Amino acid sequence: MLKTALYSVFFFIGTALHVFALAPEEVMVLANRNASKSKGIAKYYMEKRNIPEKNLLLLWITDKETCSREDYEKKVIVPVRRFLGKNKKIRCIVTIYGLPIRIAAPELTEDELFEIEKMNEKKTNFAKIYEKNKNSEIKKELNKIDRQLMNFKRKLDKTASFDSELFLVKKDNYDLKMWIPNPFFIEFTNKEIFVKKEEVLMVSRIDGPDGDTCKRIIDDSLFAEKNGLKGKAYFDARWKYPENKKVKGYGLYDKSIHDAFRFVKKNNIMETVLNDTGDLFNEGECLDAAIYCGWYSHGNYIDSFSWTRGSVGYHIASSECVTLKNPNSNVWCKKMLDKGIAATIGPVGEPYVQSFPVPEFFFAYFLKSRFTLAEAYLLSIPYISWKMVLVGDPLYKFNI
Repeated sequence: MLKTALYSVFFFIGTALHVFALAPEEVMVLANRNASKSKGIAKYYMEKRNIPEKNLLLLWITDKETCSREDYEKKVIVPVRRFLGKNKKIRCIVTIYGLPIRIAAPELTEDELFEIEKMNEKKTNFAKIYEKNKNSEIKKELNKIDRQLMNFKRKLDKTASFDSELFLVKKDNYDLKMWIPNPFFIEFTNKEIFVKKEEVLMVSRIDGPDGDTCKRIIDDSLFAEKNGLKGKAYFDARWKYPENKKVKGYGLYDKSIHDAFRFVKKNNIMETVLNDTGDLFNEGECLDAAIYCGWYSHGNYIDSFSWTRGSVGYHIASSECVTLKNPNSNVWCKKMLDKGIAATIGPVGEPYVQSFPVPEFFFAYFLKSRFTLAEAYLLSIPYISWKMVLVGDPLYKFNI
């Protein structure tokens, strides 16, 4: 995956421009009647962005950060589909403060439970044999069964981001296990995949630890659009650039961080800083941060940044959006919003690295193509119906 170079990305941009150009009347706003500030923030956003009043839908659902799959299907899918049936122009949904960020997995089926039971029984039998005979071949087989069991359970993962499921709110009968390829992602655009483009909506979220943060996200995005996004771009790789070397997995994303740095620098978009020492940026080192992408400090925000108004960035790690509300949490999405960033991206659970937006693509789309934040995200994220969340104003456009 991701063999495509940036020149191919910009060929794709040229052919896709007529498809996008997201407009306020194409944005649907979802708020929660059960959350006291949700409706007020929704109306504030709609007034600021000139979104028609008829584009607001108020739901009745828990105001906790996790909802059940049953509640999602009954209390979200049904009213949203009814609304979309009457509003054919909608291409993007904005979820507002007070709505869940995560959908819990449904109970395992009888077949799935039976398969797990069989594998556990096999593991137990081999463990007994190994206890009697410490044979290296038996140990290898026991380890193999362990891996098979772990992989089987991983493939049964049906916990999802609330927003990522909304990407497919128009579609029936898709597999909830793991992810689904995004038909807008460049590697899948010419392939036969399960989902068609017309079945996919853009989704973004205006959310954070409190209502004031949500209003700041809106105001800062509009300020940066009007006055320009000022500051520096910081990219934090773990390894040196892999010249003439094929890479995959972590290495591929690390290379993409390098390529995002090179893209911003080559196009003279703003002053650009690269750290490829293997260590993270030090505390207080990244002054006037407007753009950021880096890794890897899992669930532990490093206070390296002073964020400018309208700043956009994300940290590639496994659970940086498991909460936006817990005051004791140090996950990156919440802490970056606390500190002043306007838009960020993260997962509600283990997503695996290839689920993150590809850095060079995301920043190329957002900083150079004049796509909105939601469009840049849609074009650069490989998978949907999965773990990722985009926090930010979907209509936000970069202005240098």
